Amino acid sequence: MANLGIPQNTIAVLQKYNFNFQKRFGQNFLIDTSVLDRIISAAEITKDDCVLEIGPGIGTMTQYLAESAREVVAVEIDKNLIPILEDTLSEYDNVTVINEDILKVDIAKIVEERNGGKPIKVVANLPYYITTPIIMGLFESHVPLKSITIMVQKEVADRMQVGPGTKDYGALSLAVQYYAKPEIVANVPPNCFIPRPSVGSAVIRLTRFENPPVEVNDEKFMFALIRASFNQRRKTLVNGLTGAGDLHLTKEQVIAALERMKLSPQVRGEALTLEQFALLSRELD
Repeated sequence: MANLGIPQNTIAVLQKYNFNFQKRFGQNFLIDTSVLDRIISAAEITKDDCVLEIGPGIGTMTQYLAESAREVVAVEIDKNLIPILEDTLSEYDNVTVINEDILKVDIAKIVEERNGGKPIKVVANLPYYITTPIIMGLFESHVPLKSITIMVQKEVADRMQVGPGTKDYGALSLAVQYYAKPEIVANVPPNCFIPRPSVGSAVIRLTRFENPPVEVNDEKFMFALIRASFNQRRKTLVNGLTGAGDLHLTKEQVIAALERMKLSPQVRGEALTLEQFALLSRELD
């Protein structure tokens, strides 16, 4: 089968199947062999690996994964791509394509059946609108994962790895850094895709921690605190937390907890580190 990382081969497949891009699925297909090589090497795919690919598109990266991994399970939401994938992946007997929404797939079951319950690696070229729910879904469900190597909008990749006090720092930064070590491995300009997106992209690898870097009694409670702290960025932490209906916290409780942490009642959420949010959740729990 022709290498789909080469633009004319991708165009030929799209024409052969008269394929129309679906805006609602945020489809942008990668057409750059060097970027594909970077993703495979960043994900450190070996013949021992079972890889979950989210959104294979026409199978461009899937071909590369199939060459390097023991097994690939590719989950594609767009049913119009299924016959194309059957064609472009026909030479690979180590690929299974599932026509499903990744947010509804039982990933733990896939890991159990395909990899004997051992951690898998996730690789994806993710549409912008669904990046956060997918990543959070993977982490929060605690499926056995070694790493997630994904192509995302550059700004989202930046957000995942920044620290307190920057404008990009927020709930996503904290959540990612609680579960994994983030590292941007490549910046990818718009001309590496068909159709060209309007913004730059980046490949980021999230290496899953064996144990989170901070101690919390109740993960869900800490993340509820974090979300409330960033819901209205201009508010002080005290107002953000007491205004969140689901937390049921009083001003006195929050101010007292901040005082014990030697923090001002005027502090904003964006000034707190992950360690401080963990401590705050223990103080308020």
